[in-house]
Amino acid sequence: MTDVNRVNIIGRLTRDITSDERSFAYLPNGTARANVSIAVNRSRKNGEQWVDEVSYFDVTIWGKTAENLKPYLQKGKQIAVDGYLRQDRWEKDGQKNIRIVIVAENVQLLGGRAENGGGYDQPSGGFAPKFQPRQNSPMGNSSMNSSMNAPMMDDISYGGETGFPEDIPF
Repeated sequence: MTDVNRVNIIGRLTRDITSDERSFAYLPNGTARANVSIAVNRSRKNGEQWVDEVSYFDVTIWGKTAENLKPYLQKGKQIAVDGYLRQDRWEKDGQKNIRIVIVAENVQLLGGRAENGGGYDQPSGGFAPKFQPRQNSPMGNSSMNSSMNAPMMDDISYGGETGFPEDIPF
């Protein structure tokens, strides 16, 4: 039996995406990379009271998905991320460091229109864009850029359809 490394998470962006190298950059091979952080709220019962907990997660978005989402990645926007965990290890000044990052394979913008205070301007038809990787392997994994081990995500679907829908299904 194989191991499973899968993450599905919904949260709100903790900062705007900017053009600084840590937030958004192009690698030497031309692949775009966006690093975002999302806050995920959870309520739990502590005695007789409900207490809100916030957890913060770093997310890396690659390729066309990063390019296409850049204008929408603003502080407070809610996104759904489907991906896997990657552990980075490095040593600096004799100190060993470990960081766990979610590598996004699918990202979906959630919420309503921007003037409603929580979403983004939706394309005509009201469908939220869903950015998905190409599914080339028999196991359904996204294709990988072998030189950078980065998912190449450049397919966009609306409501399960590729491209813009002609008719709204409801």
